[in-house]
Amino acid sequence: MSAITFRTERAIPSTSPTAQDTSAPAGTGVLRYPSLTTTVPKEYVHRASVAEVMLTDWERTGQDRFTVSAQWPRGHSFFTAAEGRHDPLIAAETIRQAGALLAHAEFGVPLGHHFLMWDLAIDVRPEHLLVGGAPASLELDISCPEIKRRGRSLAGLRYEAVIRRDGQIVADAGASFSCTSPAVYRRVRAHRTPDSDLRRLPLTAPVAPQSVGRMSPMDVVLSPLTENHRWQLRVDSRHPVLFDHPVDHVPGMVLIEAARQATATVLGRSFLPQTLTSTFHRYAELDTPCIIEAHPAPGTAPGHNTPVQVNGHQDNKPVFRCTVTPAPPTT
Repeated sequence: MSAITFRTERAIPSTSPTAQDTSAPAGTGVLRYPSLTTTVPKEYVHRASVAEVMLTDWERTGQDRFTVSAQWPRGHSFFTAAEGRHDPLIAAETIRQAGALLAHAEFGVPLGHHFLMWDLAIDVRPEHLLVGGAPASLELDISCPEIKRRGRSLAGLRYEAVIRRDGQIVADAGASFSCTSPAVYRRVRAHRTPDSDLRRLPLTAPVAPQSVGRMSPMDVVLSPLTENHRWQLRVDSRHPVLFDHPVDHVPGMVLIEAARQATATVLGRSFLPQTLTSTFHRYAELDTPCIIEAHPAPGTAPGHNTPVQVNGHQDNKPVFRCTVTPAPPTT
């Protein structure tokens, strides 16, 4: 399916036609415009809220190449601007959404199938993240170097992307995931499916928001433990962005946010992430404490942009690893 499917003419009430406007039939009281910008279907990017859809269009440009359009708002309830720049994690979410979109719209994965993200990495150019006087319009040039199939069905995808804004590279990124049918997912997840009677952990207290670069306790995903640079993951399933819809495990974006917040504590300051390299080993379960640990990456020297390695584990089994490199502080 091509995005052209969604470029149908729509009747829009108006009293200010332009030279390109197409006249409507007499007596209808409307004008017809040949093309208007809208978001892609929210189901294609696994969001329940239309407001959380970052993607606006897509087009196949080669056998395994695509162009995806996106827009970042000037302000967002969770992906907040820092130092006058768009949050790099909104770029990570955009990359996540792009993979889901292509899987459904171009590789034929049915809606309702389940996706498991194995890794996600992003390297931003802070100078091109500046918030302007209008939302940022972006273009993603995406290639798919590794496509796994099970028969005729897509079983997994590795994709790489270059995000551009006004022709300038904003970020390089890459990710991979596997997907499975609802029946297989139910067998794999046993009693942990979203509609099961899952006994979740009580919501734990947050660390001080300012210590992890946040303003609201609601947006904090770390709870204090007695040891330095060690926390319990704080899982608030009521959060309208991190938990946009009911799930049976902790979403990967929550784990990436935990890595960002843990890095802020290790650095002792707020910062702008320049690179994030994440690997996910298994599902982070909702009924077991997930312990987060952070320390300077091995073999690195202390400094303003020292990479920080963040690990998460449950029952002494690794769940994810994320290395975060801060951008140099602006002067």
